[in-house]
Parts: sequence; C-alpha cells; structure tokens
Amino acid sequence: MKSIRESCIEFFQNEEIKKDIREIIKPIVDTIYNEVNIYIWIICFYNVFLVFIILANLFLMLRLSNKLSKVTYLEK
Repeated sequence: MKSIRESCIEFFQNEEIKKDIREIIKPIVDTIYNEVNIYIWIICFYNVFLVFIILANLFLMLRLSNKLSKVTYLEK
C-alpha cells in the first residue's frame, strides 16, 4: 500500500495535472498581486523618502558638529 506522500508525488508527476493546477492558481495569484501592488509601491516610496531624510539629518548633524567644534576651539 502506498503512503499519502507517494500518492501525491505520483499525482503531480503528470504534466497535464501540473498544467491544470497552474491554470487554476493563475487567477488567484493575479488577484492577490493586483490587491497588494499599491502597498508595495507605497513601501518603496516610503523607503526612498526615509533614506533622503536620514541623509539630510546626517548632513545637518555634521554641519552642527563642525560649527560646535569651531566654537569650542575659539573658546580655549
């Protein structure tokens, strides 16, 4: 007697079955992609915006640090 695993493997070896399963799953995957697509774009734009904000903060902190070191140097 075959195990369930062996039966499933044998079932999916058939190319017609694979083709039918792909045809069944394709509309489901397309629907999920269409629903999630806008959120993926929002996350991408958020990440780009976040990188620019971090770079601007770094630039401002370096300028502030440079000015503070000059003031400290003059006070000595």
